[in-house]
Amino acid sequence: MFNKWVLTLVFTLSFFIISFIGKAQVKIGTISLEGNNKTKSYILFRELPYHVGDVIALDSLAKLDTLAQQQLFNTSLFLDVAVVSNLVDSQTVSIHIKVKERWYFFPIPYFRWVDRSFSEWWNVYNHSLDRVNYGINLRQANATGNNDKLTVGLITGYTHQAVVKYQFPYIDNKLRYGLGVGWLNFTQKEVNIATVNDKQRFLKTPDVNQKGYRGSVSILYRPNLFERHTVQLGFGNNQVSDTVFLSRPNYLPNHKKDFSYFDLTATFSKVKFNYNAYPTQGTSTEFAAYQRFSNASNFTSLQFRKVYAHPFSKANFLLVESNSVVKFMPNMNYLDGKLVGYGNMQLSGLEYYVVDGNAASILKAQWHHSLGSITVKNFLTDKFLPSVKYQFWLKVFSHLGYVYSDQPRNTNKLSNTLLRTAGVGLDIISIYDFVLKIDYSVNQLGDKGVYLHGGINF
Repeated sequence: MFNKWVLTLVFTLSFFIISFIGKAQVKIGTISLEGNNKTKSYILFRELPYHVGDVIALDSLAKLDTLAQQQLFNTSLFLDVAVVSNLVDSQTVSIHIKVKERWYFFPIPYFRWVDRSFSEWWNVYNHSLDRVNYGINLRQANATGNNDKLTVGLITGYTHQAVVKYQFPYIDNKLRYGLGVGWLNFTQKEVNIATVNDKQRFLKTPDVNQKGYRGSVSILYRPNLFERHTVQLGFGNNQVSDTVFLSRPNYLPNHKKDFSYFDLTATFSKVKFNYNAYPTQGTSTEFAAYQRFSNASNFTSLQFRKVYAHPFSKANFLLVESNSVVKFMPNMNYLDGKLVGYGNMQLSGLEYYVVDGNAASILKAQWHHSLGSITVKNFLTDKFLPSVKYQFWLKVFSHLGYVYSDQPRNTNKLSNTLLRTAGVGLDIISIYDFVLKIDYSVNQLGDKGVYLHGGINF
């Protein structure tokens, strides 16, 4: 009987001791920074899930440190981030954050095909230099150390462009509100005026066939680590030549040669990824509402996008994406009707096709498996960047889509039918959020091919 009571008492005391240890709390005593030579300290502190003076559960400290590291890396300001916590005593913890800053100023020679993908430019248009924009982009990714971004671009070639953009993420003491402005001026001699057989058809003459400008002012609001709200007011003008107008009278929304407008865009996003450029864990939710104001050609569009990345192990994860758009068009016109094949509404395996309509939805499922990584010594800038790491991911995927059109053309067969693609691919990830995607895809039409996608984030 005595032994039974002793065992019960020992078990009870052990339970309370374990519970107490699991619920032990510590206070954040200090947070020190190292390596942010240009970036202001409060820009880093804004990304942290804790602050000096906070009292947190000891068993949650490691998760919060990981979240801090991910948030700082996702600012795209740093090549490397390390977050280390040390117990000062039983009730206090100190946190040390060490970062390695990226290059922030890039006078980049600009060379880019105007088509929707590299594969289309290379294979369909025989990598013609007539379909290339070239010039220079001056990009300052951290202009004043406040994570503000300045872009000045002078582009010629296929399209002549002058671009100026500036975004200041925080204009208030609580670091919640930001401001952005932009201006674009352009002229072009070749214009995509129609979709025939579900492919773009172009009109080109020696003279300018389209010109225009667009300006915008944006207010940004970030109430917490993950959510962002943006309201943008824009205005612009598009003009087409007599040749374009005679070939496609309903090319512009007002069915005229000259089109001026104001528009209002409201967006919401909630992003909780471990790595924004190539998420292996986390979710994102995005919603955008667009309203254009113009005589006889008002236009409304709504878009909802959801991405889910679920890891099954360190070497395997599943990525699922859904993306839907609906458009309300009082005037059926070519510019407003563009849907699948543009922006983020694309399916691997249908790179050579576009589908026009009033509404569309796509669903992507991709299984990824890690093939490991290699580190290559950098002989060009050994002091600043002694080595470059490359990660390799093998994937298999299946994509579905549907586009509804209330005025389908007989020559276009892909609207109002189920779109289907599948394939395998290799993704290569490196510094500056560089992601190169090499995909082998097949679609429901029987087309097969290798397609390249990718870029680098400066």
